[in-house]
Amino acid sequence: MGEESIFSELFLERLNYCIYVILLLIGLWAMLAKKNLIKKLIGMSIFQTAIILFYVSIAVKQEATIPIYLPEHDPHGSHGQPSGDESGSQTAGHAHGPLALETEEIKGYANPLPHVLMLTAIVVGVATLGLALALTQRIFQGYGTIEEDELLQKLDRADQRASLSPTTQKKRKGNSRTKATPSVIAKKGGGAKTSLAKNKKTSKNQAKGSIAKSTTGKRQSKAKE
Repeated sequence: MGEESIFSELFLERLNYCIYVILLLIGLWAMLAKKNLIKKLIGMSIFQTAIILFYVSIAVKQEATIPIYLPEHDPHGSHGQPSGDESGSQTAGHAHGPLALETEEIKGYANPLPHVLMLTAIVVGVATLGLALALTQRIFQGYGTIEEDELLQKLDRADQRASLSPTTQKKRKGNSRTKATPSVIAKKGGGAKTSLAKNKKTSKNQAKGSIAKSTTGKRQSKAKE
């Protein structure tokens, strides 16, 4: 009998708390173990939902009413009016002032504070989830993936490129230029040689033409004589 009572107290009567703990563990596992960003956000939502349900369950009271004065506790009700002339104005003012409830009377009211806090938590959670989804979309547009491993590799490569000093970048540029220059120089040298050969040929032809003209002129002058 004792074991059955302990089992019923721990599990059956508090079954909702066990479910909330399981949801918390599922959400925490998804946030830590999954590599996909969307799956991480789903785990965060499950974790937050479990916390909200846990706080709401704490505030639940059986056979309790909302936190508004019952008619018998209302200081502004008909029961608060002075019954006779002996009370006077002081008793009338006291009757219409705040009324402090006793401990047994307080137990009949539900505590509104957890519900109010969870309303705030729901609003903050919706805003956080929307911002996280927008950032995830932006990451996908920028890097083409939402997997954590691939993102870390790409970010490491970007950091390595950014961490290179200007001198090393200049050296790499210089090496690339020197590697490309021999072919360019060869092309330029070949072009220069061909141009020089053409100039020499034209100069030789001009010299031959001038010599031929001079010889023909001398022969004509001799023939006249």
